[in-house]
Formats: sequence, C-alpha cells, structure tokens
Amino acid sequence: MPSSLNDAEKTARIREVAGRASEEMRRRHPWLEHQDAIGLGILVFSLSGMAGCAWLYWQGAMPAWLCVPLVAICASLVHELEHDLIHYMYFRDRPVVHNLMLAIGWLVRPSTINPWIRRHIHLHHHKHSGTRTDVEERGITNGEPWSARRLLMIGDGLLAIILRAVAKKGLRPAGRTVFRGLAAYFPVGWIHFFVWYCFLGFHAVDGLGTVAGHPVAWSETTLANMRVVDFLTVVLIGPNVLRSFCLHFVSSNMHYYGDVQDRNIMQQTQVWNRWWLLPLHLFCFNFGSTHAIHHFYVKDPFYIRQWTARGVHGAMREVGVRFNDFDTFRRANRFYRHA
Repeated sequence: MPSSLNDAEKTARIREVAGRASEEMRRRHPWLEHQDAIGLGILVFSLSGMAGCAWLYWQGAMPAWLCVPLVAICASLVHELEHDLIHYMYFRDRPVVHNLMLAIGWLVRPSTINPWIRRHIHLHHHKHSGTRTDVEERGITNGEPWSARRLLMIGDGLLAIILRAVAKKGLRPAGRTVFRGLAAYFPVGWIHFFVWYCFLGFHAVDGLGTVAGHPVAWSETTLANMRVVDFLTVVLIGPNVLRSFCLHFVSSNMHYYGDVQDRNIMQQTQVWNRWWLLPLHLFCFNFGSTHAIHHFYVKDPFYIRQWTARGVHGAMREVGVRFNDFDTFRRANRFYRHA
C-alpha cells in the first residue's frame, strides 16, 4: 500500500509511472523521436505568432488588448523551450544551434535573466529545491510572507532587486545584491526595464497632468520616441510582464520552501490544477499542473508532460503528493502545515 512506502519509494513509483507513460506515448507516436525538429518547429511557430501579432498591431488590424495576451501566450511557449534547452533536450550535439535557440529565446523574452546563468541556477534548484541555497525560488519570492511587497516583487524583477537590497543590513551586502541582480539581467533585461519604465513614467506624468488640468507640452522628439516605446511595450515588453507575473506567481506558490528535507522530491512541489487557475496557466503553459511531474521525471520535454499528466497525476495522488494546497499562502510556502 502507498501509505506503507517511504518517500524514496513513493518517488520511485511516480518515476516509474511517468517513464512508462512517456515510453508508451513515444511508441504510439513515432514522430516524437524527432525531438530536435519539434523543438525548432515550436520556436519558429512561436516567433511567427509574435511577429504576426506585432505586424497586425502595427497595421491597426489588431487592438492592443488582444495583441498583448496573444504575444504572451507565444512567449510562454518559448519559455518552456528554454527550460527544456537548459536540460539539454534539443540539439545537445549541435552546440551552435542549441545556443542560438537560447539566445533567440532570451531576445523575445527580455524580462528574464541570462539563460546561461539561469542554467546553473536551475540545475541547482533541482538538486536542492526549497532549501536556502535554492536561488531560483528565492529570486521569485518563494518563502516570503504574503504582502503587497511580495506581489510587487513577483511582477517586477528590477523592483525585486531594489527591495531586497533595501532589506539588507549594510551597504556591502546591499551592493552585492544589486550587482548580482543587474549582472544576471545584462544586457537584454536592461533594455526591457528601460523601455518599461519609460512607458510607465511617461504615461503617469501625462495622465496626472491631464487630470490636474495642466497637460504637459511634450516636444515632438519626445512624442516620436514614445511612439516607439508604446509599440515595443504592446508587442514585446507588456506581454512579457504579463507572462512573467503569471509564471512567477504560480511557480513561487506550487514549490515548497524553507522546511523541506534536502533532495526529498516528495516535499518539493504540489500540483495546482483547479479550473479557476486557467487565466494564470494560460500565460505559463499550464505550469502549475505539470511542473511537479518534471521534478520526478526530468527527461520529457514540456509537451509530452501535458499528454501524460492525467495518468501521472493519478500515481501522484495515490502516494500522497499534495494537490491545490492553497493554505501555503498563509504558511509562506512552508511544507509542514503546523509551521
């Protein structure tokens, strides 16, 4: 009986079920063996979708309110590809293509850190998920008490760096926090934050001036530059702000943190699959429902996990993996309910 198994045996059972489901899927669909081509095809599809939306918006054929979420969905596919690339699932033996895909993925998701830096951080996350050295989860606020501060940090990586630095005791640790954070985003992330803050700052000042009855008399040069900023915000920056917020909100809450046993996968994650999470999952490709499977069985790319999730979820429930443990909002993501 599952209740008589220890955590290592439960983990082995889930891995067995996930591996068997993956093998069966590949037997039924031989084309899945062309994994490199599939990964490249998904990248081309996603880039085409993003470019198509940008062109339609530029032509006035697509409103901003539709362009932003559609580009965010395409970018979420690219994020899943980057995650698979970090685990060397595509073009492992062709480093030029492999690294080019990583570079392109970073350019179209400028709100993220350098993917080569992220690889080191993410692989460490798998080894020591939920512990003090898990920089990836700490970086997206996992383990912090819920507050307006945490919500802001989830939505804005630069603001998160600043707020962490302010909380440090002493200038030296604060400076280290700022330096390491900015270095991880350089150079692509810097462009993202520059455009985003120009957009927010300009429209905040312009809106306040209009409300106060004293509209700002902007120069033609400023207005011309802002047309570029507005366009970039709609077709790239804004969609990635939306995508990043949804992903970080889901990821920071479906991972446990702070009181887990090191390397005990049974304590690392839960499954989020309630229907009302769809608005969040739409922009992070059902991450909360399927990412826990990845912790147990790392070999599969993201699209196979989507196919095998139902059967693997059954095995996970059977051995006691938690589903929809929303009380972690009160427990600051701690695993033990008495914490």
